[in-house]
Parts: sequence; C-alpha cells; structure tokens
Amino acid sequence: MQYRIAMNFLHDIIVPLKVDITKFPNLKIKGIKTDSNKVTKGDIFVAIKGNKCDGHDYISQAVKSGACAIITDSQNFETMHSHQIKVENSRIALSSIAANFYNNPSKKLQVIGITGTNGKTSTAFLITSILKEAGIKVAQIGTLGIITDKKITEKGLTTPDPITLHKTFSNLEKSGFTHVVMEVSSHALDQHRVANIDFDLAIFTNLTQDHLDYHKSMHSYYLAKSRLFKSLDKKAISIINNSSEYTEKLKKASNCKVITFSKTKNSDFYFDNNLSITLNGINGQILFKNTRYKIRSKLVGDFNCENILASVSAAHMLEIKKEAIELGIQNCHVIPGRMESFDLSSGAKAIIDYAHTPDAYQKVLESINKTVFGLNNIYVVFGAGGDRDKLKRPQMAQISEKFATHTFIVPDNPRKENPKTITSDIIAGFSCNNYSLFENRQKGLEKALSLARRNDLIVILGKGRENYQKIGNLKIQHSDLKVIQNFQ
Repeated sequence: MQYRIAMNFLHDIIVPLKVDITKFPNLKIKGIKTDSNKVTKGDIFVAIKGNKCDGHDYISQAVKSGACAIITDSQNFETMHSHQIKVENSRIALSSIAANFYNNPSKKLQVIGITGTNGKTSTAFLITSILKEAGIKVAQIGTLGIITDKKITEKGLTTPDPITLHKTFSNLEKSGFTHVVMEVSSHALDQHRVANIDFDLAIFTNLTQDHLDYHKSMHSYYLAKSRLFKSLDKKAISIINNSSEYTEKLKKASNCKVITFSKTKNSDFYFDNNLSITLNGINGQILFKNTRYKIRSKLVGDFNCENILASVSAAHMLEIKKEAIELGIQNCHVIPGRMESFDLSSGAKAIIDYAHTPDAYQKVLESINKTVFGLNNIYVVFGAGGDRDKLKRPQMAQISEKFATHTFIVPDNPRKENPKTITSDIIAGFSCNNYSLFENRQKGLEKALSLARRNDLIVILGKGRENYQKIGNLKIQHSDLKVIQNFQ
C-alpha cells in the first residue's frame, strides 16, 4: 500500500477544538506528532499525559525540533510557544485533529467495530471472510495487525493511535478499499482513540474480568466499552450479545437500532435446536425471521458459536447475500492463535489459544471437555502477564485444575514484575499439588509435549501466535508454535 502525506492548514485542522482560530496564523501543517523525538519542521505537537510519561515535559524539545503549533491541556503550563493551543482534553483534541488532517476518511468507508473481552479477533476474521466472499475489498485492523490482501502491514496495539488509524483509513480509501473490520479495545475507547471514527456497525461480544489493573472495577470497564455504542450515529446499528449481564445496559446506551444474537431463541439471530459442536467443527442453522443460514464451520469450541452468530448478524445487516455469508463462514478454516490444533508425532494433539482471562479459560477448556472424547490426559500450559490484573491469576489456576490432568506453570510476558510473585499469585488458586513450575516458558512447554502420548492433549494458553516474551525492558524471541513444530 502506498502511503501519501496529507497537507492541511492549521485553521482547517483545529476547527473542532472550539478555539478562536483568528489568534493563530493559518500555517501549512506537515503532520501531527505525540512523540517529541519524531517531530520535524511544520508539525503540530500534541502533549499527551500518559501513565508513565507526560508529553508536556517534552514540549521544549518539540519546539526545538520545529513544531509550528503546540496543543496542551495543562492549565499550569507556562507558554513556551506563540502558537500554543489550550484544550480541556488533549487526547480528545488529538482524535479530532487527526480525523480533520486526513479529511475524515472513515466517513467514506463502511467501518465495523467489534468490542468485548473475548472473541474480537475471531469475529473480525469471520466477518472479513464473508465480505471477501461477497467480492468486497475489505481490510482488517486488530491484535494481529493491519491486514490487507492477506498481508500484515503493521503490528502494534489492538486498536492503533488516532494518527495511525486515520492515516490508515485515508490510504485504504485511496487504494480502493470500501470496508474496514476493526477490533476496538477498552483502552482505545477510554483514551478516545476512536472518538472521531464514523462506525456503521458496532458489535458487542461479551464482558468478563480483564484489565482491572487499568480500569480498577468492572463498572469502569463496562463504561469504557459502552462509549462505542453511545457514540454511534442514529443511522448506525448496534449488534449485541443477548447472553451478557450487560445486554440491557448496552441496549439503553445505544443511540441507534439494536439487533441481538445468542444461542437461545429469545434473540433476533439464534441457532436452531439441531446445533452440533465437535472437534471437527460447528454445524447447524442460524435463524433470523424467515431467513435460515446453513452453518458448516471448521472452528471448534462452544464459544465460537457466538462469534459466528455475531458475524452472520453483521453481514445480514450489511445486506450481504446469503450464499456469501454461508461460504464466508465455511471457508474461514482457522484463526491464527485461536484454538489452533496440531497433530504431534507421538500421536497426541496440541492446541494453542490466546486465552488470557478466567472466562476464556473456562470456555476453551469446557469446550474441549465437551467435544473431545476418549482422551487419556489433558495437560495445560499457562502463565500470567506481569504488571496486569492480579486478581485473575488464582482464578485461572482453579479453572485449569478443574479440567487438567496436570498443569505446567510457565512465564507469560512478566514485564517488569518479579516472575516469582506472579507464580505465587497463580498457585494460590490450586487446591492440590498437581502442577509443575518452570522459570523458562520453552522448557515448561517442551516438558509437557515430551510427556504426551497417543490420545493425550496439550492445551497451551496465553500467547497464541505471539513470537516474543516481554521480560523487563526486553522483547525476547519466543514462539509456542515453533516449539510445537519440533514435536510434529
């Protein structure tokens, strides 16, 4: 994809900020930056107050590098630039001016936003598959990067920053893309990264415990998610999982038409009574009024039924033809790092999944327990991320103990937290000593794989297809997938 540099004038860009534009010369703006190290002559520098760093501390550096205007929300900040623009919230300002700088490209695209604790990536892949079957040029933005024509062009946050987002939308639109399917994280919503995106459809998958290190409470976590639905235009559509305890709240929060889905009949979209879920896939029919969709999916797990329902609901509301919807579901064979299954030379099987919350653990292991018969042993390999929600650690141990023959506790992105502290939090959830501890993720995984024999199953949770470990300030190469491949 060829990126083009947008050129705009200051007055045009800052209109949404509700400031007196006549106080500032109408300068030609080259770009927008939040990192003072990347500022060049002709840029606007937006000072963002983060969790670890405050952009206001780097304004002088940005000015020396050629910033032609400064946006700040600090009331106590002493003027260091004649073109200083004070706003109430610089994050909201950033989102507004980024959209204006790139000429509000999301308004020229059909944008489908997906939010929820679990299921965002799987639902995004399913919808993208359907749209491709319909002959639509669609891009996907999420945990695995910005995906266009089967290429990952950029990796980073689940939901990128406003500058990256609007620049991406602009270039997608100029390259002939008409639809974007994107995952919307609670952090992005709380930090106003998507505040100026014109969503046509918004999907809610579920809401369970996660990110409480950031949001502090489930109520705050819900409020962040609800921002997506509160921001929708009246012409947009909310698609909501009817099985959540937050369903009714989100219905009321939505300013537009609401469509519901669940496996039960009290929703707009639901599976009939002949639903079949096995290790070979999901088969059944989804009903919506007088329409029936025949579902033949190779995806496994009871939870994927809801992801399929969300995807079919979205595609139907986008007026995609029935044949394309059914083929799109059928041809989405695997979602990278989500319940991926591998046959081992020992006759055992290994499954990797990105699950990193108690709810995801319960759903993955319960689905395996229901659909896989004749297993001798189930070995579970997992850890917990450092500097993140500590309350979920013992809960994940409790769930693993419930389903596993034996559990292998390994590191999982300890970051700057002491790995021994993380391990201690995890093992507090075990009621017996049916687990092993490893200080090295690869060695723990190799031990589990080496023990496995025919009709055994190794379930590796937490990292999916990630190819690194975050230890301290370092990003060390590691891939669960590559370790598994040595045992095939």
